[in-house]
Amino acid sequence: MNLSMTGEELYRSIGVNRIINASGTTTMWGGSRLRPEAAEVMRKTSTVMVDLNDLNKKAGEIIAEICGAEAALVTSGSGGGLVMQAAAVIAGNDPAKMVSLPDTTGMKNEVIIQKSHRFAYDQLYRAAGAKFVEIGDGRRCYPWQLEAAFTEKTAAVAYLFAAFVSRRAIPLPEVCEISHDRGVPVIVDAASTLPPRDNLKRYIREGADLVILSGGKGIKGPQGTGILIGRADLIEAAAANAAPNQFLGRSMKVAKEEIMGLVKALQIFDSEDEEVENKRFEEMSQQVVDALIEIPGLEISVQHDEWNYLVPTARIYFTRDWKGPSRDVILDRMANGNPAIHLYQLGDPDELGVEPINLLDEEVPIVISRLREELIGSV
Repeated sequence: MNLSMTGEELYRSIGVNRIINASGTTTMWGGSRLRPEAAEVMRKTSTVMVDLNDLNKKAGEIIAEICGAEAALVTSGSGGGLVMQAAAVIAGNDPAKMVSLPDTTGMKNEVIIQKSHRFAYDQLYRAAGAKFVEIGDGRRCYPWQLEAAFTEKTAAVAYLFAAFVSRRAIPLPEVCEISHDRGVPVIVDAASTLPPRDNLKRYIREGADLVILSGGKGIKGPQGTGILIGRADLIEAAAANAAPNQFLGRSMKVAKEEIMGLVKALQIFDSEDEEVENKRFEEMSQQVVDALIEIPGLEISVQHDEWNYLVPTARIYFTRDWKGPSRDVILDRMANGNPAIHLYQLGDPDELGVEPINLLDEEVPIVISRLREELIGSV
């Protein structure tokens, strides 16, 4: 590879083409753009040797302070953080139990989860030997169902925060109160909930014992990192199970420069003006709305709320009056064009979106032009 090439040219030199990611911070489409400051910290620290346990401890102290937690650990992505959550609550820092994972015979290995909170990545809890105990009916759950699910084998209660998850689930503070009354920790997956920045502290504030957040996505740190925050004893247990130690998490190691890059990215993220950031995203989304608003059969608006649209997003809804191809056909055509453009696939099969968090200003007109071509040319 010729280092005088641009990033796009370097990818093209091995046969990989640039795409436009209007789907948010989806890992499949590149995650997020690494902050230049984080990249520079990574470059400078990559050639310096340090003690990984010492680095984990010191970086964890900085991260914990920013996140309002007792302690923190940098993990191998959010996925690695989920495995370490389960390992911490099941095996603790007992070497005899740690070395047995994922065989949890004789251990407290049950993790209670509301059925509406089952998700694709909960397999990572099971990778550490967790056995799920589901409660609720998939749309709602009642406190009495949680209270009745505890047994002598309960290791934790799992809780999910993600877009389009049922709002009828038992609220986190109530789950924490019920669980803590029985001496059971609550572990939270909130990987994709940044921004808003208040979520750095929200889940700990509401009583969670361990929380995983993505180190990439909205923070724009190294995409392969995650932030695990929570109770000091549980973070200590997670760290014991993690690299560089020779237990279940050994294969999920995080490089020293990635840890440093994440710390820098988090410091910048925490200091940024969210109001200014959202104003920019609002303006970008409004450009999409203004360009498509008159197309018959579509409802187009800018959406932004605390549940499903964490940054201002242009939402396109295909009504019954729409005469053109289905949403999925439009998504497919956009993804197979040149350049490939990936859009936000929302919770409804008749919706798609343009989320601007990873869009450059010059990419917005390209997205609009291609959308108009596919939509107007179809009716």
